[in-house]
Amino acid sequence: MIFVGLSHKSAPIEVRERLAIGRDQLPEVLARLTAHPAIGEALVLSTCNRVEVYASPRQQAPALPRPGSASPPPDDELPLENEALRAAVAVLVGIGGDGVRGHLAGRVGSDAVLHLFRVAASLDSMVVGEPQILGQMKEAIEIARGARTLGVKLGRAAHRAIKVGKRVRTETAIGAGQVSVSSVAIDLARQIFAELAGHTALLIGAGEMAEAASKLLVRAGARLVVVNRSLDRAAALAREVGGEPRPWAELERSVIDADIVISSTSSPSYVVSPDLVRRARKARRGRSLFLIDIAVPRDIDPAVNKLDSVYLYDVDDLSQIVAQSVEGRAAEATRAEAIVADEAHAFETWTLERALTPAIVGLRARTRSILVAEVERSLAGKLRHLGPAERQALALMVDAATNKLLHVPTTRLRAMASDPRVAEHVDSLRELFDIDGAPAESGAAALAEGELRGAADGPPTPRSARGAAPPASGARNGASPRQAEPCPQAAEDNGLYARQPGARPQPAEAGVMAVANPAAAVRAAGLKGA
Repeated sequence: MIFVGLSHKSAPIEVRERLAIGRDQLPEVLARLTAHPAIGEALVLSTCNRVEVYASPRQQAPALPRPGSASPPPDDELPLENEALRAAVAVLVGIGGDGVRGHLAGRVGSDAVLHLFRVAASLDSMVVGEPQILGQMKEAIEIARGARTLGVKLGRAAHRAIKVGKRVRTETAIGAGQVSVSSVAIDLARQIFAELAGHTALLIGAGEMAEAASKLLVRAGARLVVVNRSLDRAAALAREVGGEPRPWAELERSVIDADIVISSTSSPSYVVSPDLVRRARKARRGRSLFLIDIAVPRDIDPAVNKLDSVYLYDVDDLSQIVAQSVEGRAAEATRAEAIVADEAHAFETWTLERALTPAIVGLRARTRSILVAEVERSLAGKLRHLGPAERQALALMVDAATNKLLHVPTTRLRAMASDPRVAEHVDSLRELFDIDGAPAESGAAALAEGELRGAADGPPTPRSARGAAPPASGARNGASPRQAEPCPQAAEDNGLYARQPGARPQPAEAGVMAVANPAAAVRAAGLKGA
């Protein structure tokens, strides 16, 4: 998995607004990403403070360094990660221009998954603990699913990120206090006017952020005026909070009437110009006007700030209040970071262990087929006089011998699931025992993963701190291993992930987490390590 993007941490608002991608543009961007031969799956998260691409490479990842190799592979030997990273960069630069390139950051493998989990937990937000990010991420997932760019690999990580975000909000108080850009904007208004009661607030826009701001303004006692391009939406919001709706044609009159203006539209260009504010200022007869622009791209031309008695704040100007808010939740953020790290480690371990399953099942099939062949040869020769009871005893002996022979290698391989070197051992195992070329035989083919786990007496599948363990691929919904379907359904938003029906088993190094040299891949693509 790879990540490429920028946020309020790496780019000022004048750069972020160049790359702002509207909801209706996302399917086209996703199609451009997956049209590249290096990208198989893609997810784009676009909010007022970040634009991020998460993608899964289309082809098999390169093998990890072999024992005894002098050094990790050089940059030019990491074509998969490099090409996927470069493809994502090219798409983003194509949207925002070359000026965004220097602000883009990248991550690969487990680092990319950890970043995704932190974003979902709102630990990477401008306002740590804000709840909107989960809804925004869910919407991004639905759009990617609708565009058919979200498959099993990336889908597992994305849906797990939602679970991580919910867990953080349930188990910590990180969301206590002021937890959104809208609430911070209202706190700024309170600093400007000691009391909002008796003052008129103009809300430009009627979207999600505007709705949150309207409720806070009315609660603080302000008289609210709502102006929106759709008068019906303005009326609906005003009716809900007890404000006054006005048509878009009365924007200038509304600015004249207001003491404070909060703007949050999805317009790609400025909706409040210096000329409009200049005329409003003249009509206001010297009364100061305060404007807070929480939209990206910005709604209010920055040149407005040069006018006398006019004070303009944008989302980046809210950082000081945000810093104070973060200090109050530092302890909860530390707890949340521990949860995210725990979930990322559990996800990595589980992903690598799942990648081991085809090799372990293949080894068992190869071993059992050899033992069965030898027993059948003896039963056709010197032991042909044996009766049904004795033959049954030999069959049981074959199973017992297979279990004992494979107990140690199976448990040791599974214990190494969190070690990236496991790919080396799996490759050696496949080559030494010719697992990929092993002929299918009825007895071995009937062995499901659930049987293998029970027979090998190995440790259970790693669990997250919440205790949810992924099911064995051969046993689902209470069915016995022999009754279950061989390939479980694709990932759903329940934290339990499995292969797509009919999907070809992948080697360990092709898992979501496995990356040969993450730092080299990011560096070779000309990106910062986020």
